[in-house]
Amino acid sequence: MDMVKNLGAARLSVIAGTAVLVLGFFIFLATRVTTPEMAMLYGELSEADSNRIVTQLSQQNTPFELRQSGQQIWVPREQVGELRLAMAGQGVGGSLVGYEIFDRDQSLGQSSFVQEVNRLRALEGELARTITSLASVRGSRVHLVLPRRELFSRDTQEPTASIVLKMAGAQRLDNDQIAAIQHLVATAVPRLRPTNISIVDDRGTLLHGGGEEEGGPGLSADNAAEMRQHYETRLARRVTELLERTVGFGKVRVEVRADMDFSQVVSNSETFDPTGQVLRSSETVEESSSSQEAGEDTVTVGNNLPDAAALDGGAGGGASEQQSRTEERSNFEISKTQTNRVSAPGRVERLSVAVLVDGLYPEGEDGQTQYEQRPDQQMQQLESLVRSAVGFDAARGDALELVNMQFAELPVDVTDDSDRTFFGFTTSDMRRIVELLVLGVLGILIVLLVVRPLLTKVFEAAPSSATADAESDTHMITDQSGGGGHGEVGLPATLGEDHEGFDSMIDIAHIEGRVKASSMKKIGEIIEKHPEEAVAILRNWMYQDAN
Repeated sequence: MDMVKNLGAARLSVIAGTAVLVLGFFIFLATRVTTPEMAMLYGELSEADSNRIVTQLSQQNTPFELRQSGQQIWVPREQVGELRLAMAGQGVGGSLVGYEIFDRDQSLGQSSFVQEVNRLRALEGELARTITSLASVRGSRVHLVLPRRELFSRDTQEPTASIVLKMAGAQRLDNDQIAAIQHLVATAVPRLRPTNISIVDDRGTLLHGGGEEEGGPGLSADNAAEMRQHYETRLARRVTELLERTVGFGKVRVEVRADMDFSQVVSNSETFDPTGQVLRSSETVEESSSSQEAGEDTVTVGNNLPDAAALDGGAGGGASEQQSRTEERSNFEISKTQTNRVSAPGRVERLSVAVLVDGLYPEGEDGQTQYEQRPDQQMQQLESLVRSAVGFDAARGDALELVNMQFAELPVDVTDDSDRTFFGFTTSDMRRIVELLVLGVLGILIVLLVVRPLLTKVFEAAPSSATADAESDTHMITDQSGGGGHGEVGLPATLGEDHEGFDSMIDIAHIEGRVKASSMKKIGEIIEKHPEEAVAILRNWMYQDAN
């Protein structure tokens, strides 16, 4: 207790503060070590889903944390798989409900309407889960409209579907992926055609409109605006895929503007070639005729006899006449070309292409990356590639702008890498081990470099203070000279200049004069209060006497 009193209020405050800090640090370290590492159980939950899951966790006495205003629920990492299975078995594992809705023992007494609604919910949930499994899709909602055919009704309505997609980061779906989602849903629902499916992303962009014909993937050939958008998107995607092979993924942004003529033109032309005569048909007609006139002979009985003319020897013959005619007719065809031309709408009149390319990020001497512009030669090569990819035609007034500018950093989605292992330890385990090692080393350094030197200085200052008090009390024994030559008692004359240890701090040359009773009492109190210092003084005196 005397030592504690001699420390003083200031030293006691320092010791108490240091002890509190050290104790708090070790309490934090122990709490951090014993606290389980948390992992996300479910994310992007609605308030109703969060309430149901939290209720189940509270009933199971499972520690959990709510983050992102209750949209995310975190539990100990080692219990994530078990809890997900348990939640799925109870049907509270998120808002997507699949065919597990029929596993509940509630079918008895349900009406046909409720069973039909449950079947529709299960089908929508299973389709949403399948679409969400795509790499570019983070979440999805599927809405199906399955009309019921009324009895004795001739009119039938076709099923329709609406799909809302939540994309992962800045990723977007191309036309092939959109068509794949269409056919995926269409083949899962009876009598549902891909053209009756509408797809919208989380930005409100219409990826495919319901009721479109299959003239193109996700576009209507009769809609001029959609035809132009489809053409522009196709060119932009072509240029982006081409340049990303060189400059890197996500470092190219392409915008295309196409001025198109959607008027339909029908033209008919007929061309004749006079030099290209072809014999089509040929006709030849030949005619010949002969006639003879009889002479004016008398009529006798001999003329009526057979062979009368021969017997007469041609006597009295008349005039004769012969005719012949030949007619030839040839038909020729002249070479003719007949052309019927129908110009479909959508003729490109002018293209405007804007390409934004990110720069280079070389690593400097300090290890930090710095932005640099791309070389002019490389930019010219990229411009040539873009011209060839879009079919650039300067005669029709096409414009191309290729600019090299620094891109703004976009938020990157952090993927769960807990499944990666290193010597049997997952990434989260390695992170936790490193964290504990750092905390342990930090605690040892605090004890060795802060606490120990501080306490050493405090306790070294206490004996020095006590020695100073003893020395001051010794100075209270003043040098008094009395008559009769009674003993020589006095104060120490000097203190040694060279302080080599505690014993050398007191140098008593001699004691002169008479000592009062009060002084002796004071010396006795000092000896009782500081016995070690008193022993040191006596030893010093004995050492000096021996010398």
